[in-house]
Amino acid sequence: MKCFICIFAFIIHLACAVSSKNGPFLGCETEAFPPNRSAAVPQYTINLDLPPEQRWTQLIKEKRVPMVALIEDVRNLTQSLFGMRIFNIIMDNLGSVYDSLPSPYREEIGGIAGASGLLKEEVTLYNIFYEVFTYCTSIIVQDTSGKLYHGRNLDFGLFMGWDRHEHKWRVAELLKPLVAQVNWTKGGKNLYQSINYAGYVGIITAVKKGHFTFSLDERFGLNGGYMGLLEWILFHDHNQKWVTFLTREVMEEAKNYDDALLRLSHTRLLAPVYFILGGTKPGEATIITRWRDNFHTDDIGSSKFPWYLVETNYDTWESPPFFDDRRTPAIHCLREGQQYNASMRLLYNVLSTRPVFNKLTTYTSLMEVNDGKLGAWLRDCEDPCWPW
Repeated sequence: MKCFICIFAFIIHLACAVSSKNGPFLGCETEAFPPNRSAAVPQYTINLDLPPEQRWTQLIKEKRVPMVALIEDVRNLTQSLFGMRIFNIIMDNLGSVYDSLPSPYREEIGGIAGASGLLKEEVTLYNIFYEVFTYCTSIIVQDTSGKLYHGRNLDFGLFMGWDRHEHKWRVAELLKPLVAQVNWTKGGKNLYQSINYAGYVGIITAVKKGHFTFSLDERFGLNGGYMGLLEWILFHDHNQKWVTFLTREVMEEAKNYDDALLRLSHTRLLAPVYFILGGTKPGEATIITRWRDNFHTDDIGSSKFPWYLVETNYDTWESPPFFDDRRTPAIHCLREGQQYNASMRLLYNVLSTRPVFNKLTTYTSLMEVNDGKLGAWLRDCEDPCWPW
């Protein structure tokens, strides 16, 4: 599967190189900030004091139409790629996956299915396909006073319905109406905030005020999510954590940066991943590269990452592939911006620089831990723009 993706990416790279005189990198963006207010995502509340089946009801009722449209499109794409027989096998296995999910996620997914009119198997698929078709960029910068700023692009939908007339990925466009800023509350208090796709119960972008900021990037590996999923289904190996269920537990339970770092580093996972974690003090920022059982960390302040961290779906100790090098322009633009300009402005401008910003980008998010600031804006990369 990984080789197929590389070959397919290479073909698209050549096609785009031939069709575009500009190439993927057009120079650093310097005037994108501030974001357009009209593109800011709406805010909702998930009350953890409610029974799990009821927590998402209001949000899903408002987002039911785009959510059903997305699932229908994913179902049609899956059928066209693999055929009805394989699709039915996948759906049959998803039923057993749903039945084995831990609480409260199983009950929440069941409640989402009831509120949307979708099958529980379909909502389960929606909650696990993030780990198959996602490319992301996460950046943390530290200014000269030691203050940290955390930003990310969430890129989704690679190989999922390229519209050659509109030059857009269909699934990425269908996801945009589902992006929501979520305030998670318990006992009348705000525990943390996240950016979610409506009905996606895990956590991929979040801030816990006064404690830490967090983003998650997919990591590819031979012993990846497919192996973990097979072990979960066939061998009933449930002594491993679903990645975004673990991150939600960390957001709800971890008391500080060190606690979050320990949990994210040492918990056995169903899939490899990159965790990008920022704290409240100078030097509290790290990329946690996870295998399913082991980990490696890259801390801010190192020779490699003196005042910034950049993660773009590839191991930091290896060069990114030529057909998907978002790291090099991101680092180039950070250095050009210089540390004394480290801020939300610099982050947003770098995240708006092509190909860091591309046709897969559904939203850009910015976070600042001390004030608990979190914002997200829908993105539309106009041509000339790289496919990913």
